[in-house]
Amino acid sequence: MDEHGGDGSLAEVDGSLAGVDGSLAGVAGPLAGVKVVELGLWLAGPACGAILADWGAEVTKLEPLEGDPFRGYAWMFGGTVNPPFELDNRGKRSVAVDLRRPEGLEVALALLAEADVFVTNYRPGGLERLGLDWDRVHAHNPRLIYASITGYGLAGEERDRAAYDMGAYWARAGVAAALTQPGQDLPYQRGGVGDHLTGLALAGGVSAALYRRDRSGVGQLVASSLLRAGMYQMGTDLNANLRAGTKTVPSSVRRVANPLLTGYRCADDAWVWLLCLEGDRHWPNVRRALALEALADDERFASMEGRRDNAELVWTTLQERFAQRPRDEWAPILDAAGVWWARVQQTHELLDDPQAEAAGGFVEVPLPDGSTGRMVASPVDFSGRSHFAERPTPELGQDTEVVLMELGFDWERIEALKTAGIIP
Repeated sequence: MDEHGGDGSLAEVDGSLAGVDGSLAGVAGPLAGVKVVELGLWLAGPACGAILADWGAEVTKLEPLEGDPFRGYAWMFGGTVNPPFELDNRGKRSVAVDLRRPEGLEVALALLAEADVFVTNYRPGGLERLGLDWDRVHAHNPRLIYASITGYGLAGEERDRAAYDMGAYWARAGVAAALTQPGQDLPYQRGGVGDHLTGLALAGGVSAALYRRDRSGVGQLVASSLLRAGMYQMGTDLNANLRAGTKTVPSSVRRVANPLLTGYRCADDAWVWLLCLEGDRHWPNVRRALALEALADDERFASMEGRRDNAELVWTTLQERFAQRPRDEWAPILDAAGVWWARVQQTHELLDDPQAEAAGGFVEVPLPDGSTGRMVASPVDFSGRSHFAERPTPELGQDTEVVLMELGFDWERIEALKTAGIIP
C-alpha cells in the first residue's frame, strides 16, 4: 500500500478507457493522487509544475513572501493580467513562506515529507544554503522524486552561473547562432522557448521516475538543464559535428541543400513552406503545380544533386512563380497537385486556425472570478484530454493557512508564524 494512498500504481485512478471517444468529464488525470511541491521562479521549473498539474497532480507552489518574480511581469500587459504567468502556474496552490528562517524551512520540510515530487529550478548553491539540496531532502524523504532544472547542470565550475533560457539555451547551446546569417544581427528569442522545452523534458523524467519508484520504493534525483535541452534540440547539427566532423553553417531560405524544403513568399506577402523532403519523389508534383513542366529534363532541376548544386537558381525560379498569386489561391493548386506544404503563421493566427482547435491546442481554464479563460494546452493528451487541473492560477500565498492546517499545524502555531513574519 502506497503511503500516500492507493496501491502504488500510477494508473490506479480510473484506469478504464471510458474516455477514448474524447468525452472525459469527471475523469481524473493520470497523475491524480501525486503530490508535487514546486520551489520555482520565472519559467522552467514552474512550467514543469504546470504540466504535472495539467496531468492531474496536486501541485503546491512554494513562494518567497514577495512572490515569484514572474508575477511582476503583468507590467507588460498594463498591470491587469499576466498571461505568461497564468500559463505556467495554473492549477496550483500557493504557499508563501520565508525559507531563510528555520521556522520557514520547517514548513517546507513538512510539505516535502508528504510529497511524491519536489520540482525546483533554484540554482544548486542556493538550495544548499537553504538546506534543500538533494542529499538532505533525500535523507528526509527517501521516496521523494527530486526534480531539478538548472541553467548549466548540477556539476562543473559554471553550475551556479545565472542563465535564463536566453543564456544557456538560446545563446550557449548554439540555437541563436545556427539561425543567424553571417553579418546579420542575431534573432531575438521569444519568451520561454527553451524554458517550456526543458519543463516538458523534466515532466517526462518525473513520470519515468515515479514509474520506477512504484517498483523500487525509492525516489531519485531527476535533472535537466537549459543547456542540455538546447543541445538536444540542436542534436541533428551537433551529432553531425560529433560524428562527421562538420561545422554548423547557417542557412537562409534561399540557400539550402534541398530547395523543395524551404519557404516561399506569395504575392500577398504570406509565406508557404514546401515539405518535399524526398525531393525526387515530389519534384514532378511541384513542377505540375507551378507550371514548370518545361524543366522536366533540365539536369539542374531533375535530381537531388542537381537541385543541391543549383539551389539558388531553383529557389529563384520557384519564387518567381509563387510571387504571381496570393497564398489563398496557391493553397488549392498545391493540394490538387499533391504537393506537401504548410502555411507560415504568426502565433496570433493560430487563434482562428480550425486545425489548432481540432488538435486540442486550447483549453478552458478556471479563473479566480469563477469564469473560465481560453489558454494554451500543454502538448500531451490522455485519451483525448490534455488538461485535468481544476484550480485557477493562485494569488500569492492564498493557500498558506489551509495547507499548514492540512499538515497538522494548529491555529496557535500558524498565528505565531504570521506574527514572526515567516508567512503572510
